[in-house]
Amino acid sequence: MTESDDSNGPKKPAAGDEPAGQEFLPPLDFSSVILPFYTQALLKLGLLSDPDEAGKTMNLNLARRLIDILDLIKDRTKGNLKPDEEDFLTSCLQQLRVHYLEKAKIISG
Repeated sequence: MTESDDSNGPKKPAAGDEPAGQEFLPPLDFSSVILPFYTQALLKLGLLSDPDEAGKTMNLNLARRLIDILDLIKDRTKGNLKPDEEDFLTSCLQQLRVHYLEKAKIISG
């Protein structure tokens, strides 16, 4: 059994519909590609706590690389994204760049 909203979009399973021991997998879409890079960049900027390590860790070089990867994805997908996908990617990049510049300024200043 599934629950659906009024649109013809993806249907969400009703609570308890997942077989025992399996987690709900969200629909595969463009944000599924972007969010892992975005989240890792937030971790490396020290804005999120890494659940595997005690406290927050910062690695600006790796954060810069992750931002560059997202920028590469933006360049390579130019003209092939839906407007909402392009807006999502642009927003992620803008947020990461601002945080990166703030952290780099603190370290160098």
